[in-house]
Amino acid sequence: MERSFGQEGGFEADQAASHAEVDRLKAEVANGQEDAVIEHASLVLEASDYDGLYEKSYLIQYHADKKLLKLAYDLPSIDVLPGIKSVKFVKATGELKESFITDREKKANFESVCYQICLRTLHELFEADDHGNIGSILLNGFVTFVNPATGVEQRSCILSLLVDRETFTGIDLSRVDPKACFKSLKGVSAASLASLAAIQPVMEMDTEDRRFVEAREVGSGLDEGTNLAAISWEDFEHLVRELFDREFASRGGEVKITQASSDGGVDAIAFDPDPITGGKIVIQAKRYTRTVGVSAVRDLYGTLMNEGASRGILVTTADYGPDAYSFANGKPLTLMNGANLLHMMQRHGFKAKIDLKEARAVLQ
Repeated sequence: MERSFGQEGGFEADQAASHAEVDRLKAEVANGQEDAVIEHASLVLEASDYDGLYEKSYLIQYHADKKLLKLAYDLPSIDVLPGIKSVKFVKATGELKESFITDREKKANFESVCYQICLRTLHELFEADDHGNIGSILLNGFVTFVNPATGVEQRSCILSLLVDRETFTGIDLSRVDPKACFKSLKGVSAASLASLAAIQPVMEMDTEDRRFVEAREVGSGLDEGTNLAAISWEDFEHLVRELFDREFASRGGEVKITQASSDGGVDAIAFDPDPITGGKIVIQAKRYTRTVGVSAVRDLYGTLMNEGASRGILVTTADYGPDAYSFANGKPLTLMNGANLLHMMQRHGFKAKIDLKEARAVLQ
């Protein structure tokens, strides 16, 4: 294969940047920086191989002063576990005949898998912590399922365990019974995990984040003549927070705005308790006068992964290109354009307009 000099230079530059990023993370983890410890823990969880059994989803929080790592981990649904017991070839018909495990066996397998995942996850996190940043771990295990009584999708915490390093590392995991070990560590769960009965966690995840700043009310100062595409980007971020705060308030959620940066980071974080769409949601606000490209959507998806969020929302005064919509397709991303934004504002009693041509002239 031939490669031009320019391509080699680009490859070497990318490699150097990658090495620099690894060195940065290594140094920050060694110093116990909270964001770095969370990033490193995320890498550990992503590297944990379950051979495609289920799609991993989790939220990580870390308190350096307590050396406490908090983890909300989505366990596999009972329906995704293998149910085939055996496959036989029927010579007379030339067909393959499958036999399936019983419901009782399926429930027993689900319970065993959940306890094993819990213990394995704790082991991997403690083992990878070479610098002793993690003194204890809280693991709250969640399952998403369809309630057969209502037909509505729910998400319940079915197991919870808080354990310190010394206690956990003193266990020989190769010889324990997973459920008995979990119980001996004072883990909390229902009598049968397969019942999917929600339990009260040993400790709740919190919504504290030092990036959060005091919110400002912007919506009441707008009128029909206000061009959203021409207001300051700080005001736009606060307006987006205000809108989503009203959106989630009816179901007990809250939205907090982060320190202004205008650098494409997280502009607001929503904590939605809704059993269907709930979880941590990262929101980015783009007061643009031009079409939003795919790179902004890729950045949002990367932020969603780093934050351990369940959904990402990108809000702009403009619109998105076809590549942006294509990239977002099939991912937990919502792209709101200017028309969507105006409709949302109208729903909550706010008035404004979006005139991109006028905004370009004003901003220039």
